Amino acid sequence: MTTATRPVEGVRVTVHPADPGGATVPELEQAAAVAVQQLAEQPDPEAFQALLRLSALVGEGLGVSARTLAASGSWAKVAEVAGTSRQAAWSRWSS
Repeated sequence: MTTATRPVEGVRVTVHPADPGGATVPELEQAAAVAVQQLAEQPDPEAFQALLRLSALVGEGLGVSARTLAASGSWAKVAEVAGTSRQAAWSRWSS
């Protein structure tokens, strides 16, 4: 599989995040923030629908990320990063 990149406001975004030469977490965060802001400013129902889809995707991504972090560390670490209790983190993202 080849890795494709595309510029977003001067940020290099890698389509395949496992690519060792890929974008950093801050670069990905910036690109996502720019994309969300641009969609939010569009007076277009399609842009609103895209934001709704992205909202669901981010929710699912939070669960995957929390479980991945817990597997390599602990639920206490997830709770620390999220600013909540270990029990609340586990309850919210364990399944």
